[in-house]
Amino acid sequence: MTAATEVVQGPGGKARRAKPSGPVLVGFALAIVYVVWGSTYLGIRIMVEDIPPMIAAGGRFFCAAVVLGVILAARGGLARLRLSRAEVLSCALIGLLLPVLGQGSVTIAESGGAPSGLVALLIAAVPLWVLLYRVLAGERPKRTTALGVLIGFAGLAVLLVGNGVGGEFPFWTVALVVFSAASWAFGSWLQPRLRMPRDAFVAAVYEMAIGGVLLLVVGFAWGERFEPAEYSARSWAAWGYLVVFGSVVAFSAYVWLLQAANISLVATYAYVNPLVAVVLGWLVLSEAVTGPIIAGGAIVIAAVVLVVSTERPQRKQSIAKESEDG
Repeated sequence: MTAATEVVQGPGGKARRAKPSGPVLVGFALAIVYVVWGSTYLGIRIMVEDIPPMIAAGGRFFCAAVVLGVILAARGGLARLRLSRAEVLSCALIGLLLPVLGQGSVTIAESGGAPSGLVALLIAAVPLWVLLYRVLAGERPKRTTALGVLIGFAGLAVLLVGNGVGGEFPFWTVALVVFSAASWAFGSWLQPRLRMPRDAFVAAVYEMAIGGVLLLVVGFAWGERFEPAEYSARSWAAWGYLVVFGSVVAFSAYVWLLQAANISLVATYAYVNPLVAVVLGWLVLSEAVTGPIIAGGAIVIAAVVLVVSTERPQRKQSIAKESEDG
């Protein structure tokens, strides 16, 4: 691995060039994103063994928002967290789509019995959903990209059919994960089109805080009860891991990588995370790795690799043009 630079967007929308970072630091940050984000599916599965899903997810995101907000305020003052009304509303919408409908749905699905490895493979299709929304918005992708999307959704069909009605867990859990991926992708597609804070960390604080509160409100209204003394140390440990490492450490590493490393390298997390999740689910929870999971998962990941690698040059050319225009 070599040090890399990438043109990224600076204040005011003008492009600037990030400083090159050492290969060791880049490799360490990438390893965090690979392993920690890949392990969050296992963490969720263990967390919901005792803790009600919406309370667990809501508490996780709200606490992570508080931790990250305190860190940002300590480094840049409270003024760093000040947003306009339009920016707050945009963060609220993204908080609904990502933490609530995205991660909240995953947490509910895993509490219903969906294996963490299968969930990760279904979530791996997020880049395919994003491209679908782009097409619906009027964009015309390359033929190779369109082929990758078709292949990817064929892989999803294999996963759904192979783990459908009559399986070891309710089919609604798998369908909910597909909805989660579609919601997360829509939020990812929509976010650049909204008036968001320039600081991605500040945006994350508000998105997680608002999403966490919404999940807690819905959870209590749905009848969930918070009884901390009744939850095992194992579930509490998983919850704490998700707060500190899954939401704060890994996200910070990811945002830093976007500025310090080549986007082609950073994008590999999309198809490494599911592999990590499947292996951990098999090793720790003895989750079955069936033929349909292997076949469907391989198809989805191959499609994501094809789409990401095909779309990468378009993004670089676009950013380079912005740099010249600026």
